[in-house]
Amino acid sequence: MSSVSKQHTVIDSPYGPLTLVADGDGVLCGLYMTDQRHRPPEETFGERDEHPFDEAKDQLAAYFAGRLRRFTLPLSLSGTPFQRRVWEQLRAIPYGETRSYGDLAHTLGTPGASRAVGLANGKNPIGIIVPCHRVVGADGNLTGYGGGLPRKQRLLDFESGAALF
Repeated sequence: MSSVSKQHTVIDSPYGPLTLVADGDGVLCGLYMTDQRHRPPEETFGERDEHPFDEAKDQLAAYFAGRLRRFTLPLSLSGTPFQRRVWEQLRAIPYGETRSYGDLAHTLGTPGASRAVGLANGKNPIGIIVPCHRVVGADGNLTGYGGGLPRKQRLLDFESGAALF
């Protein structure tokens, strides 16, 4: 990462304001909802600057319009090696589908690590684009979501075609 500090912007979405954060190289490293659990303090987001976010804004607008099903943005995911492995698996869950924490743990070769997968899922720094909302309990019920269960349900309904914005 370069010595330039982070930058951020705030955009409107059907799910409320989204704060986008870019690292010193201009690569997206955060997407946070209001009142999100594990949201870093505002002062860590750097100066407000629209410049590094054009492609992220375009892809998010296309996603919310129902025209984009897979994001292709470069991302800077900062976390432990296990967290990064979980986040990569989240990106492999197809649009409109869900997986359980156990499914992800099994895919990672750690079938007893459902709880650890859940913890890593909850620390995902780039919501929506790294689709942690697509992870549900073993019985298919909604479980924790840093953005709140109502938002998780709305995102899942949107992707299943039950709700369009």
